[in-house]
Amino acid sequence: MKHSLEEAEEIYVKLTSGKILFILGVLIGIVAIAFIAVYIGAANLSVKEVFDTIVAKMFPFMGAESSKIATAIVWKARLPRIVMAIIAGAGLAVSGAAMQGTMKNPLVSPYTIGIVSAAAFGASIAMVLGAGLVGSGRYLVIMNAFLFGVLDAFLIYGIARIRGVTAETLILAGIALMFLFSGLTSFLQYVASEEELAAVVHWMFGSLCGTRWEDVYVAGAIFLSCLPLLMKYSWDLNAMALGDEIAITSGVDTTRVRIYSLVLATLITSGIICFTGIIAFVGIVAPHIVRLIIGGDHRFLLPCSCGLGALLLLVADTIGRTIVAPIIIPVGIIFSFIGVPFFLYLVLTKRKEYWR
Repeated sequence: MKHSLEEAEEIYVKLTSGKILFILGVLIGIVAIAFIAVYIGAANLSVKEVFDTIVAKMFPFMGAESSKIATAIVWKARLPRIVMAIIAGAGLAVSGAAMQGTMKNPLVSPYTIGIVSAAAFGASIAMVLGAGLVGSGRYLVIMNAFLFGVLDAFLIYGIARIRGVTAETLILAGIALMFLFSGLTSFLQYVASEEELAAVVHWMFGSLCGTRWEDVYVAGAIFLSCLPLLMKYSWDLNAMALGDEIAITSGVDTTRVRIYSLVLATLITSGIICFTGIIAFVGIVAPHIVRLIIGGDHRFLLPCSCGLGALLLLVADTIGRTIVAPIIIPVGIIFSFIGVPFFLYLVLTKRKEYWR
């Protein structure tokens, strides 16, 4: 018996060590790609210029010198979108992982339950009709997208309460709202002028162009505020993966976990896509890849999904900026080209059962 316990402990340590190494590897990859992304682009800057520009801004007492052009390129054009790519990838990925865990469906994401469609409808109202509750100009679009994304979550909850807050009810309500908001957005596109239609379509491509530091601060604050609360439910999500009956007998309030997770994931998603537009596939691809590699333990799945989502989106945005420079391809398009084939490859070549 003692020998069996020692073997079990040894296996547990090995599995945990592998997951930690995976997290560290992803973090190293993010740092490496971020440095490459700062260096390369349509404007040619040397490694020394990039380094001096960063040091001059962050550590002015060191006496490093930087030109105004290099400072503008690095600090106003490249770094904000790099940081936003990391935040957006991490936030969308962890939202997808949390939704898949609470609803026990590997196809669920912020896109499939209508959050993205609702945000697109809110942005379209601002761009086509010039209507909104808060803000003006650019911020009217941002606030409309955020508020309608949050509204979708409350509508899903309201519909689900009529029939009981189960995974199936939440998914069906979300799909129905997704089609509703998509239809409303299509109607606005149909009646829009050419300029308004172009603005709506460009927003729906999903892009990090024009990202400002204040956008990064707001999206980052929402993400960092909600992430610890999602992590708090890691054990509950693990129990729910075994079935609601087992989770309930273990003391898990499945209804509360589903509603809180839905609200937190919605806040994260809405707080990101209101600045970036639609980047729909991260919430499915990143959690799937992580689950295939390290398993379904949400204590590791959630943070690993954050890291991998950030890495994948950062790679996609860097490719979009540089592959046909100076033309910039929206990151939403690039990520679809990269993510879909890779995702299909993993699904077709790995084991079929990996949910638990």
